[in-house]
Amino acid sequence: MSRSWERKVRRNSTVINRQRKKSGAQSIAGAVQRVDRFKGRNFILPVFLLLFTGGYAYLATIPAAAPEGENVTSTGMFWLTIGCYFLLAMLFFFRRPYLSVAKDYVGTRRMTGDKTLYASSIKSISVQPGYVVIEQVKGANWVFSKAINRFPTEAMAERLRAFAKENNITFHEKAAK
Repeated sequence: MSRSWERKVRRNSTVINRQRKKSGAQSIAGAVQRVDRFKGRNFILPVFLLLFTGGYAYLATIPAAAPEGENVTSTGMFWLTIGCYFLLAMLFFFRRPYLSVAKDYVGTRRMTGDKTLYASSIKSISVQPGYVVIEQVKGANWVFSKAINRFPTEAMAERLRAFAKENNITFHEKAAK
């Protein structure tokens, strides 16, 4: 079967299962697909935002920074700005990055939203200690790092090895030195 047909069947099965769930009926078994999701933790950007917010608050308290006679820290806009930066840091901390691997696609969350990359769009997969790189035919590489985003790269490498074998994708593995 072609992959486009599989996607149509999966999409239609999902819609039917959603309708059946609302009416209280049992779902059909055809829509079940194994999707492995590997979650990381984003901590660098939230820490940077908190440090930036702290620096902003510190500079606002210096008397020479404010125009004569004004107290910047007593305005509501100052505290709203501090609160918004804090909320943005919390958003990035709790919105965990992930890599999901299914039968014929991989997916992840980027700054612009969730992205899906089908097997036909993957040029190669490279694995080295602490890093997993998915190279696209067209576009930027997807890099997953243990140091930056706390991804379980060893488990990801095992699953991506099986994914590459199923879909005839070049798989490179570099050993530790």
